[in-house]
Amino acid sequence: MTAAPSSTAARESDETVADRSAYETVIHRLSKASVDKHWEPYKDIPWDDPEFLIDQDDPRWELPEVDKLGAHAWYQSRSPEVRARIGLFRVATAMKIGLQFENLLKRGLLNYAYRLPNGAPEFRYVYHETIEEGHHGMMFQEFVNRTKMPVRGMPGPLSLIAQVAPWIPLISTELFFIFVLGGEDPIDHVQRKMLKDGRKHHPLEETIMRIHIAEEARHISFARHYLRNRVPRMPRHRRLLLGIISPIILGVMARIMLAPPGPMIKRFNVPPHVVRDVYTNSQAAAAEIRDSVGKTRELCVDVGLVNPLTRRIWQVMGIWAPSGKSE
Repeated sequence: MTAAPSSTAARESDETVADRSAYETVIHRLSKASVDKHWEPYKDIPWDDPEFLIDQDDPRWELPEVDKLGAHAWYQSRSPEVRARIGLFRVATAMKIGLQFENLLKRGLLNYAYRLPNGAPEFRYVYHETIEEGHHGMMFQEFVNRTKMPVRGMPGPLSLIAQVAPWIPLISTELFFIFVLGGEDPIDHVQRKMLKDGRKHHPLEETIMRIHIAEEARHISFARHYLRNRVPRMPRHRRLLLGIISPIILGVMARIMLAPPGPMIKRFNVPPHVVRDVYTNSQAAAAEIRDSVGKTRELCVDVGLVNPLTRRIWQVMGIWAPSGKSE
């Protein structure tokens, strides 16, 4: 059994990949890392260890301050058991949405790999990532099953619309990897904050988060380096189109990943004014959405996807940082 990382895995640093040789060096390094350090959910997580069992009333499930509902007076006035169950429902829903997103991601990666030529180093890495994402899906679903809560994940209409995502690589691989970062960066951002918040987490949740962060660091790195290598060489008109649609994709994805689940609001009778206070009219919630795409925003600036026109779209989508990095 391979132990989960004992500390939050460092983010992969971006490298200059102006030429094909430098880009391939990064891909080979990521592939080797996938061989040297990886985890399997039914081998490396002690699901049936008494300390890892899930009790819906365990106070460690209470919402952290990262989730702004946890600091609201309404939430604090609930009984400890209700606070714990709301928190567990929130965690389980995030994992269900995560595995649904990764299902779309795996299918898109395989569509991308299907057309790669013999000898392409991307092929091996994409299969490493697909296998790891498969493990994440099993890990997340096992957690959801053990909560015994009626968690659905994405709303039905949104899940139906999302089925187009795996076909994006057939139109634009660059757009597909923007979509990838749109789903992975917000969750990575939140999980890293949670592991640094000083709270005592349930060992099962913490183990899953540490494994997920460690492997997602490679997945995010591959997407970022792919875009750093490809986008600057795109024809100007295609780069402009990508620059226009990228903030729309990122803004929508961040809200999907971070928004409060409707079934949770209904199940626990969260009053409409509380939802407005915490999410709809909250400057803190808006800042969280904006910050969650900060790394991808900087990447888009670096590769030339942000100009006066597209910056306006970032602003409209609520994900532009006024004091952030500019081109």
